[in-house]
Amino acid sequence: MKQILPGSTIGLLGGGQLGRMLAIEGRKMGYNFICLDPTPGCPCAQIADEQIVASLDDLGAAQRLAERSDLIIYEFENINLGVVEYLENRYYLPQKSRILAISQDRREEKSQLLSAGFPVAPFAIIGSPQELDRGIQELGSPVILKTVTGGYDGKGQLIISSDQDLEKARTIIQRDSRPWVMEKKISFIGEISVIVARKQNGETAVYPVGENIHRNNVLFLTVVPARFSHQITADAGAMAVRIADKLEAVGLLVVEFFVTSEGLLVNELAPRPHNSGHYTLDCCYTSQFEQLIRAVCGLPLGTTGLLAPAVMVNILGGDLPAVMRKIPEFPANVKVHLYGKRNGSDFNRKMGHITIMTQQPEEAMNWVRILYSGA
Repeated sequence: MKQILPGSTIGLLGGGQLGRMLAIEGRKMGYNFICLDPTPGCPCAQIADEQIVASLDDLGAAQRLAERSDLIIYEFENINLGVVEYLENRYYLPQKSRILAISQDRREEKSQLLSAGFPVAPFAIIGSPQELDRGIQELGSPVILKTVTGGYDGKGQLIISSDQDLEKARTIIQRDSRPWVMEKKISFIGEISVIVARKQNGETAVYPVGENIHRNNVLFLTVVPARFSHQITADAGAMAVRIADKLEAVGLLVVEFFVTSEGLLVNELAPRPHNSGHYTLDCCYTSQFEQLIRAVCGLPLGTTGLLAPAVMVNILGGDLPAVMRKIPEFPANVKVHLYGKRNGSDFNRKMGHITIMTQQPEEAMNWVRILYSGA
């Protein structure tokens, strides 16, 4: 297994907040960073040694990045698969393209999980109004219609629970020839996520299970440890490791689950650092970002033990004014992370996060609600 030691240069495909936090953690370890991102002065560029300003579809720019790097990492999954495949075949990109291809395509993701025996919500592939009607008959109502590629934070989704919704979906499908995934809308008790780190030799490390609460289809906060039974969290952790092994993940794999009255259902996969794991920066011995670098560089995986229970809360563009006004009054157990984004006018854009170290998550969540009510 190849080892990339401190002093080497890591090239990042993408320069958002995940790349920024990777670079911050990697600098502590002695690594250098170059990022490729189309936005000048992007969050990662404020930390990295150098930014190549170009589209993530620009093969020439990606090759320049690779030629200046000892190792390449992608920091999110909505990037050009062809570029990643090209780099994988010519340079050192240990995360590989296969798991990226699976996570980019909901059809492939659901099909791979189902064929491997992992539980997923009932689904159908939809490509025409006729298939839409058959899917409704098979799955029943309500259902969620999702784009096969490109959707995140609730984008590219339509809930069908009425005749009016169905007509709207028919119109969209007639106008747009791309395929869709239709999923049975699940009645669930809660949502959890598991972060698994995995090296090329199969060594794994699992983080404490986080409980996720969403607001307007965007992750609002994560409670760690999750407030579910030991059996549920142990089952989730074990299943996440099996999925990582089955897909031969290298780096990080995040598995999102629905917790239902009948057990766990796999919702989505993410082969990179995850929003629900930001608490690890303050509350774990090894953050998810340091762990990703350890895993892809062939270093020993760090311990994932929880140093303190926590509630992690996203700061969206709409929340930022209230948060900034109240920072001088924050309690001593609250830490603020801002991502250096230039434009916070987008109400749902992730601008930062808050970590609250607490033994009383309900009290912390109530404090957050009061804080955000002033947004």
